[in-house]
Amino acid sequence: MRKNIFILFSILLFFSIIYVSYTYMKIKQTASIKPPKNVSYIIVLGAKVNGDQLSKALLYRAETAFDYWEKNQSSTIIVTGGKGNGEEMTEAAALLNFFIEQGVPKERILVEDKSTSTYENLQYTKTLFSINEAVIVSNDFHLFRALEIAKELKITAYPLAAKTPKSVKLVLYFREYAAIMKMRFTK
Repeated sequence: MRKNIFILFSILLFFSIIYVSYTYMKIKQTASIKPPKNVSYIIVLGAKVNGDQLSKALLYRAETAFDYWEKNQSSTIIVTGGKGNGEEMTEAAALLNFFIEQGVPKERILVEDKSTSTYENLQYTKTLFSINEAVIVSNDFHLFRALEIAKELKITAYPLAAKTPKSVKLVLYFREYAAIMKMRFTK
């Protein structure tokens, strides 16, 4: 009996290591891709807002999107994200404020402020603005799943990776592995 439990545990551990390794490789591979120039839309995926301040993860996304926009000013930025628990404003509103403070003209920014998930960020953006092609900006750990969702929604998407804050990296990676597994098994 003990031997069977040990064998079962060993098999489970082996497949878990394979899954984590494969997923990590896909996450890193996606994050390393550089988007083409002058894509019409830049979708910045929402993330936590602390009161009315961008979390580090969201700030890194905003800064990365702004760097791309500075070199591609014909692109329109789409800020996404509704209002979560403990947030004084929507994620989209916090991003809008950031870009306006950076000097992006308001007419170069579109707002999607109802979504509460990555899927909704992209689905609502596609519905509201008829998006078929975009650069998607998120933290490196998140882009693989975001691009899989974009593909499902028939959006031609190019990843643009922002760094992930070290203080939350481990937690976010574990959450992302679980979200990717859920995505794969609920299709």
